[in-house]
Amino acid sequence: MPADVPTQDGYIRETMPAPHTDGSLDIRRKRLLFRSWHRGTREADLILGSFAEAYLAAFDDPQLDRFEALLEVPDAELFDWINRRTVPPPEHDTDVTHLLLAFRYRPRPT
Repeated sequence: MPADVPTQDGYIRETMPAPHTDGSLDIRRKRLLFRSWHRGTREADLILGSFAEAYLAAFDDPQLDRFEALLEVPDAELFDWINRRTVPPPEHDTDVTHLLLAFRYRPRPT
C-alpha cells in the first residue's frame, strides 16, 4: 500500500510521507509519534500519542525539537503539569508545552 493512503486503523496516517514532502522530516515525525505512543504507562501513551497525532504533522523543525524535549520529561512530572499541580520550568515553557496543556484527550469512537 502506498505510504500516502490512509489506513483504517493506522494512527500515523497524518504523518506518513506524501510524494511531495521532505522524507527526513517525515521520518523524524514518525519516530516521535512512535515514542509518544510507547512511553511506558498507558495514560502517558494515550495523552502524548493522541497529542502527537493531532499536532505533529503541522509542527516545524523547531517545534519538533521542543516536542522531543518534552518526551524526555518523566511521566510523573508531565502529569503534574497537565493536572496543574506544578508549572513547567522555564526551559519547557514553550508553545508546544502550552498546546499539550490545553489538549484534551478524547477516546476514538469504536
